[in-house]
Amino acid sequence: MSNLIEGNNFHPNESLKDSSNFLRGTILEGLADETTGAIATADTQLTKFHGFYMQDDRDVRAERRRKKLEKAFSFMIRVRVPGGVCSPKQWLEMDRLANQYANGTLKLTTRQAFQFHGVIKSVLKRTIKEINDALLDTIAACGDVNRNVMCNPNPYESKHHQEAQDLAVAISEHLLPATRAYHEIWLDGEKILDSEEEQEPLYGKTYLPRKFKIVVAVPPMNDVDIYAHCLGFIAIVEKDKIVGYNVTVGGGMGMTHGKEETFPRLAEVMGFCTPEQAVDVAEKVMTVQRDYGDRSDRAHARLKYTIEDHGLDWFRGEVENRLGYSLGEARPFEFTDTGDRYGWTEGTDGNFHYGLYVENGRVKDVPGVRMMEGLRKIAEIHDGDFRLTANQNLVIGQVKPENREKIEALLEEYGISNERVRTGLRRSSMACVALPTCGLALAESERYLPDLVTDLEQIIEANGLRNEDIKIRMTGCPNGCGRPYLGEIGLVGRGPAIYNLYLGAGFDGARLNKLYRRDVQEANLVKVISPILEDFAKNREEGEHFGDFTIRAGYVEATERGAEFHKNLPEQVDSEAS
Repeated sequence: MSNLIEGNNFHPNESLKDSSNFLRGTILEGLADETTGAIATADTQLTKFHGFYMQDDRDVRAERRRKKLEKAFSFMIRVRVPGGVCSPKQWLEMDRLANQYANGTLKLTTRQAFQFHGVIKSVLKRTIKEINDALLDTIAACGDVNRNVMCNPNPYESKHHQEAQDLAVAISEHLLPATRAYHEIWLDGEKILDSEEEQEPLYGKTYLPRKFKIVVAVPPMNDVDIYAHCLGFIAIVEKDKIVGYNVTVGGGMGMTHGKEETFPRLAEVMGFCTPEQAVDVAEKVMTVQRDYGDRSDRAHARLKYTIEDHGLDWFRGEVENRLGYSLGEARPFEFTDTGDRYGWTEGTDGNFHYGLYVENGRVKDVPGVRMMEGLRKIAEIHDGDFRLTANQNLVIGQVKPENREKIEALLEEYGISNERVRTGLRRSSMACVALPTCGLALAESERYLPDLVTDLEQIIEANGLRNEDIKIRMTGCPNGCGRPYLGEIGLVGRGPAIYNLYLGAGFDGARLNKLYRRDVQEANLVKVISPILEDFAKNREEGEHFGDFTIRAGYVEATERGAEFHKNLPEQVDSEAS
């Protein structure tokens, strides 16, 4: 099966995939070339399907250029972890690999995956092989395929969350690419003989037009930001049983500065399916996008644009035609929060779970906060599990009552308990990696947001807002990896030390924010944001969240979804503020 439609108006990536021999390209030849730390440009597109990106250290680009040296190339490897759940043994292996082959840190991503940064080409194959030895893998962690399937990580209702987790794993496994290229290249698997005909039964030779993202949520928690993704399953619990899932389609965060035809969009509820139908529904939704997604313009290739262009009714009809049955009508549900639960909670099975704050998802050791070492010590004695959250934090899960005191002692000993986190603003902060490794970054994010939060905490404390969970999210570019358009305060990089400031997202994740100021210089961000926080402290209504207040007070207008995002934007920069 080939996905190529008649005509020739395709993005070059389409012909690259079509001619790649099911994602093999010349990757093996590139790995063997010891004259460079890079791989061929064409292969950098194919290796995404294998779970990694080529990057370089942008902090040293200019110096290396002056010395006539090639860029400081390295690779970011992403580990697929469906639902974010791993064992203590797997955690210890990720810790070892981060220190042995990467830059000594471990990144917990906004899609519940591990990332290694700074892996050089000479150890790339060895690293991926050893990830697989730990019974994890990197296949389909990136690329034009279904990515890591997310799920509510907090198992405080053990039975419901375990069933949702099982669905996330089942969908992830079902939608994996069938190509043997991954096993051949990285695991020295048996090669396909020339006489054998390889097939990709779900994807075809050209896979999907762009990436595809799926999540599973258990109300009332929307900590996976279900409306931000291509496809979602909302668990409907009746009489203490998951009777099925509301199906959401058409969400996505990315856009391009200056191109109003690109925009973040919230997913819509399409219907209801039973638990037995869910994997089938996931497959059929994905194949409709495979066949109708835009393959000429990658900026218009996500499912959100397919639904925006054709309409939800048309899309549902196409899905139901492939299913051979109709979806049910959506059932009532309610989300209350997109944040994580911190500290100890008790599950219905009597075990305990500790929600640990990890600033921007970066597990590392710094003076006073030895997080990498501390979590290593915990993993050595822990016999439950670890759960990566969609907010870049960690749940130390399934702690037996008799082990709780030991883990509490280690949290204190290594300075990593949540007591070090002073405000709700910091607890609710999230940033993408950005500089120095992300090639798309226009501004800082992970390295800068903690400092901005520290400065804003003075205003927070002075106005009695210490315990207010105000969701602040920052990204170094508009592609939206940190879901900034669902932050009550969203900051999106426009250039070096320059950001667009967005306000007004819904606390439950069901409303996008809106542009408040363009091109605010880093030095002026506190000056621009502080008066709004002070106004909120003085004039909020009882129980009112910050995002709701900024709309009621007239700072921004409410945005629901899609192209509305660009309506009634500020016409120019506020020069005094910026």
